[in-house]
Amino acid sequence: MKHQIWNPEMECMSRSDLKALQLERLKALVDYCDKNSKFYHDRFEKHGITADKIKTLSDIQYIPYTTKDNLRDTYPFGMLSVPQKKIVRVHASSGTTGNPTVVAYTREDLDNWSEQVARLVYAAGANDESIVQICFGYGMFTGALGLHYGLERIGATVVPTSSGNTEKQLKFMRDFGTDTIVATPSYCLYLAESARERGIEFPMDSYKLKLGLLGSEGCTPEMRKQIEDSWGGGFFCTDNYGMSELNGPGMSGECLMRDGLHINEDHFYCEVIDPKTGEVLPEGSEGELVVTNLTKRGLPILRYRTKDITKINYEPCECGRTTARMHKIIGRSDDMLKIRGVNVFPSQVESALIGINSISPHYQLVVRREGFADTLEVRVELIDATLLEKYSELEKLRKNIHDKIKNILGIEIKVSLVEPKTIERFTGKAQRVLDLRNK
Repeated sequence: MKHQIWNPEMECMSRSDLKALQLERLKALVDYCDKNSKFYHDRFEKHGITADKIKTLSDIQYIPYTTKDNLRDTYPFGMLSVPQKKIVRVHASSGTTGNPTVVAYTREDLDNWSEQVARLVYAAGANDESIVQICFGYGMFTGALGLHYGLERIGATVVPTSSGNTEKQLKFMRDFGTDTIVATPSYCLYLAESARERGIEFPMDSYKLKLGLLGSEGCTPEMRKQIEDSWGGGFFCTDNYGMSELNGPGMSGECLMRDGLHINEDHFYCEVIDPKTGEVLPEGSEGELVVTNLTKRGLPILRYRTKDITKINYEPCECGRTTARMHKIIGRSDDMLKIRGVNVFPSQVESALIGINSISPHYQLVVRREGFADTLEVRVELIDATLLEKYSELEKLRKNIHDKIKNILGIEIKVSLVEPKTIERFTGKAQRVLDLRNK
């Protein structure tokens, strides 16, 4: 197994040199924001923060957290730190729950962004011979263009198909000899399902797909195995992580070892905190990820609360990189369901479902309030509709699923088995939870 390293000088730096670089960049960022960002200048003045007072990396704790609400409250450009004419790109979230969160980039920011992504896709196995089909939606979403420019930076051939139009996606894969795909895990699996449905006309060996650069939604190890088995032919998936507030994709990603997501630590300083108290936790603890983008200049972000739950491993990796690795996202503090006092993440349910025969990987969690208690229904999609007519087999399957999930969650749940193709498919991030408690 050959490990490619795009920028050995940065990705294999000693911990002591890396921490020194992070401290230097943090002090420069605080000074820059104090002089150029009204939002942060006012905050620093209120809390008595200056670059001179940042003596160690731990002194970052004196800087208040930045949240999504701060970006919404300053919509659209209240957090810019450069004149408008120096902004060369703007992206934004969908804004389904209020004002969108707007992010902006200088020319330097875009260059740093493509470098960050280049390292991660190279670590995953892409190179200048790769033909990469990007099935993320192009537009205000950062995912597609972020991967696009990073892949071009390493010399890969990019096929920007965008999302949707599954028939054409599969045609281009066959005709162009696509060997790498960028997609959400759920859409990558859906494409494999669709390819297999057309197997008589186009057998699976018509596709040359070998590598998946998956992101934008969580992917448990069990689901990853199912995706790889569905495509077959040695197909290999890696996960990458980022969010628009921190540039987009490019903060971290898996190498071939798949033992955590390598963080581009020369660009990002990460902390893990208690999501309830905000207290910074010791190294290796599980909690909410907080990120400072050390090199962003158009719209800098300090100590951004991601709401994502993870932990960080600071030991060197067998691939040769010394950068810290974050655990695959366990869940989100704001997506976490609390059912009768128990914390429930959709990924826990997914882990129980993967590998059970007769069901598809598509499921939905429905939360209701009955009387004074919350209830959880897990809707699971069957592969074969004729099973609905075989009561004893159906009940045996339902009980198997119920017992596996209950064993993991420790609470009583209801399992509903539904007909094939009745749970909605998503070309973007899958929506797993239907919360009806306030309806």
